[in-house]
Amino acid sequence: MAKQLTSEQFIAIEWLAKPRKGGKTYEEIATICGVTARTLENWRKDATFEAEFKRAIVRENSAKLPELVDSLSTIAIRDGNAAMAKLALQISGMLTDKIEVETKDGEGTDLVALKARIEAAKVRSETAE
Repeated sequence: MAKQLTSEQFIAIEWLAKPRKGGKTYEEIATICGVTARTLENWRKDATFEAEFKRAIVRENSAKLPELVDSLSTIAIRDGNAAMAKLALQISGMLTDKIEVETKDGEGTDLVALKARIEAAKVRSETAE
């Protein structure tokens, strides 16, 4: 079972997820939460805290994502930036690192005819030499 976060940790996450930490310093956020800056640093090392922090960043910035994606193609074209072009294509699903291979179990394949074609190719190859 995943560790439960405290209300103080949720308050810290909401502040940390804001752009420029909502204008607060790390120490000010710690004070708002009633903890030390060191405790806040330790929370940042916790996997449960970090996972919720990342979700909060997505929530905080989801409205800006269409503009971000749009800017990728603009930057790629204007600057000739290959990394931005690759990222824009990956986001659109037109470029992936995944390779899909379709396999067939041999049904519908005339193995006798296939073997005959292979033998014919071997003969042509030997004759050409």
